[in-house]
Amino acid sequence: MKPAASRKSKEKASFETSYEALLNGYANHENEAALRQAYELGRRALLERKSLVELATMHHQALEGLLREGMDEKRRRRVLQISCDFLAECLSPYEMAHRGFQDAVGALRRLNETLEEEIKRVAYAVHDEAGQLLVAVHLALADLTRKLRKPQQEQAKHIADLLKEVENHLRRYSHELRPTILDDLGWIPAIRFLAEGISKRVNLRIQVRSTVSRRLPSATETALYRAVQEALTNTVKHANARNVWIEAWNEKSAVCCCIRDDGSGFDTDRVLAASGRKGLGMIAMQERVNAVGGTLRIESGSGRGTKLLIQVSVEKAHANSHPAGR
Repeated sequence: MKPAASRKSKEKASFETSYEALLNGYANHENEAALRQAYELGRRALLERKSLVELATMHHQALEGLLREGMDEKRRRRVLQISCDFLAECLSPYEMAHRGFQDAVGALRRLNETLEEEIKRVAYAVHDEAGQLLVAVHLALADLTRKLRKPQQEQAKHIADLLKEVENHLRRYSHELRPTILDDLGWIPAIRFLAEGISKRVNLRIQVRSTVSRRLPSATETALYRAVQEALTNTVKHANARNVWIEAWNEKSAVCCCIRDDGSGFDTDRVLAASGRKGLGMIAMQERVNAVGGTLRIESGSGRGTKLLIQVSVEKAHANSHPAGR
């Protein structure tokens, strides 16, 4: 531990020394080469994950060394202006990275919207088109049954029962793909419907409590619903939980949702770094929430259950999403 701490301290000192030396050089000579070096220093800071607060503190300390006592007012103003130019150049990589992140978030949001439209199309096709075909098969089978002898009628009835089971499965798959209740009534009723279905299917107690009454833009409601859906899927497959608690509430200018279970828990760092289904599911959850201007925090540990906290700014939600059709 000590060698690592010592190395970090030396790296920090080295960066501060470089920054101070370059700022001094630019203040004294005002050459373009120093500005180019400031940009490279900014790239280095970004790679080393230095925060903007760290850079601002470093700049302030270096500037204090430049503004010596006895410096006339004209020179002081000039040094201040020069130092601002230097800092701005150093921060340019951060600005570019921020713009790149915003572009990526926008692209991700558009991709999610496209995927949801395709999921909606498939869900409705399964529900409506496959449903109509099954109705036609039921009618044809009923017509055929009337012409059969009693032993064959029993076999036909068994086939009809199997078709009803297929119909029930298709209806469930359609609702899980894209429940119509999500578009018609919103994400809270859709989550209640989802929780009720999962609870009956796998004998898992799921409690849903909400004090959220207002509707959100459709993209935001979809992201929240998908995050809860993925959380419940992971709980059923991996957690061995007996209970799940889902709570949604308003907090200042944000909407919050917490999904908590009493299952076996997991090592969050290991799972998020994994390339398996569960790891990808968690990452997809985070990306969906991030795309609508929200944050996702995961707390878990072996034997301690899992807690997911989602927070979406209402202002960002309206800025980043298309209005929901009502």
